[in-house]
Amino acid sequence: MHYYLIIALQGFCVYHCYTNRNNYYWIFAIIFLPVIGSLLYLFMNVFKRRDLEKAQDELVKTLNPTKKIKDLQKKLSFSETFENRVALADAYMENANYDEAIALYSEALKDMFANDYYVLSRLQEAYFKVSNFEKVLEISEQIKTNPSFKKSSANLIYAKILEKEGAYSEAEEQFRLFDAPYNYYAQRLELAQFLLRRDKKEDAEQVLQEIETEAQNMSRENYRNNKQTIKAAREILTSINTGKS
Repeated sequence: MHYYLIIALQGFCVYHCYTNRNNYYWIFAIIFLPVIGSLLYLFMNVFKRRDLEKAQDELVKTLNPTKKIKDLQKKLSFSETFENRVALADAYMENANYDEAIALYSEALKDMFANDYYVLSRLQEAYFKVSNFEKVLEISEQIKTNPSFKKSSANLIYAKILEKEGAYSEAEEQFRLFDAPYNYYAQRLELAQFLLRRDKKEDAEQVLQEIETEAQNMSRENYRNNKQTIKAAREILTSINTGKS
């Protein structure tokens, strides 16, 4: 029984090492020092502190998803500050309570904070989540001149709304802002998908091919962070090439 567990552990470590492009000397350590090599690999490459902290946060959310919200509600009732109101609104966003988030963000936009970029961008996102596209467009027009808007998540939402409104040229212009090498992989995938919807297959293929080429040369950490996006880009690229044959 223990033998099979060790084999399974080795298999997982080798697979993780290969798919995450970790240094290949680990494979030799895992194979020739089955237990020690595998455990060392796990603790040095899988069980990183940030991963453990993330797992702990996810566990707390699973066991008691409203704890953070209740704590922030108490904090806001004790002190109705701008920071406490926005923190609670952010927690509502994390919990997909978008209507509650919208109410708090809107309430926070008063007096000296009426043009606060962060709150406006979060409110824009909340309205996007509830499909209130008129309000999304209204806020987008309000914040698009802010230096922080360009190439932000709010900018991407603006591009999507322009497409929904039928303003295709303007939408493509906004999507194209993210078309920079070795960066913005998720957004460039969105650009390629937009181009496909506009029946611009050659343009879309070029964007996807650039992502594929860069994936061959990017750092291990960068590859790991963009793994799912790269996989999706490759699948779409394969589909395009299959359609040509």
